[in-house]
Amino acid sequence: QVQLVESGGGQVQAGGSLRLSCAASGDTFSSSAMGWFRQAPGKEREFAAAILASRTNTYYADSVKGRFTISRDNAKNTVYLQMNSLKPEDTAVYYCAASTLIHANRRLERTYNSWGQGTQVTVSS
Repeated sequence: QVQLVESGGGQVQAGGSLRLSCAASGDTFSSSAMGWFRQAPGKEREFAAAILASRTNTYYADSVKGRFTISRDNAKNTVYLQMNSLKPEDTAVYYCAASTLIHANRRLERTYNSWGQGTQVTVSS
């Protein structure tokens, strides 16, 4: 397993941008698919974005497509989530997750086996 630590959260006005980072330790990062999930107050955690180990494929929830971009730097053991045109409904705790499964539905929480502690993103109107 990898250990994951998120950073970059904060408070921003609607229309603004934030970039989240997730630093990984351990020797399986480069072979792991990485995902970002989020949990808004009173709601279940939901999928936001994912990227394969090879960086050839990315996946997005419809709610963030066109506004969020996931990327990774395997040399730095870090995955990023660039969030633009933020909306109040993007307010949530954002979690980074890693999956060592080779073939899996990257939109499902159960396919990830390591999780970070989360970072708060608050978007004010």
